[in-house]
Amino acid sequence: MKNKPLQLKPMTVAALKVVRTSDMGAFLDGGTGNTSDDILLHKAQQTADVKVGEVVKVFLYLDPKRRLTASMRVPKMREGQIARLKIINVTQDGAFVDAGAERGIFMPFAEMRGRPQVGEVVWAKLYSDKSGRLAASMKVSDEIRRASKPAVDVKRGDKIKGAVFNIIEAGAFVFSEERHIVFIPQKDIPRALRIGEVVEARVTYLREDGRLDASLRAAKENALERDAEKIFAFMQANGGSMPFGDKTAPEKIKTVFKLSKAAFKRAVGHLYSQRRIEKIDEGFKIN
Repeated sequence: MKNKPLQLKPMTVAALKVVRTSDMGAFLDGGTGNTSDDILLHKAQQTADVKVGEVVKVFLYLDPKRRLTASMRVPKMREGQIARLKIINVTQDGAFVDAGAERGIFMPFAEMRGRPQVGEVVWAKLYSDKSGRLAASMKVSDEIRRASKPAVDVKRGDKIKGAVFNIIEAGAFVFSEERHIVFIPQKDIPRALRIGEVVEARVTYLREDGRLDASLRAAKENALERDAEKIFAFMQANGGSMPFGDKTAPEKIKTVFKLSKAAFKRAVGHLYSQRRIEKIDEGFKIN
């Protein structure tokens, strides 16, 4: 009887029958009819004892001698599923992510968003490439859309936390811990973001489709209070007054308070409306 060619490939998951055991471990049926094609499941790669005749689910990979080898440490996610995966290696061809298998899963450059670095954690999915091998992709917008749910009981000003899964010219997309899709416009991003980064943002708008807009900048109300207290503390430390007002040069205000002229006027107006300060010829004084 003619032996069949070996069909099994590395970087795949298979259910294989244990055909014999040895001191090294168990040998799994390679499906060719030739015992030399049986695949070793080393004892170190077993997560539970196995017996002859048992069918076990294994992850196949190449050992250092380029031999097909098995491990019972299979990926903790199925193809098409999304998860936050850690980048464990970066090469000239792409990167490897930790999906819980015996070996890292390869992510080609073409499947990346940005250029993740070792140690970063990114949203990714598993898929089979053209050769049938498992690979990873950061192009997960469709999967996140299907996994998301509309925001309810959320209001403007609420804080929301999540991980960035895509960045475009107009802004960044975040998948929140509550599984809401959140868009942060570029004008509300005060610093450079990285794909996979976890951020806490302030909700600024609730869309009809249940998605959210948010900002990484401090709320104007919070900024106003902060600026007002800065000015009031300055006056307290300088005899209860300050020689600054509407006619003061913007450069002088910037030097003293690190505020724009507009922000300064808003903060002074806020203190004045609270009757904490009053106008004098040279500027303002504490009431």
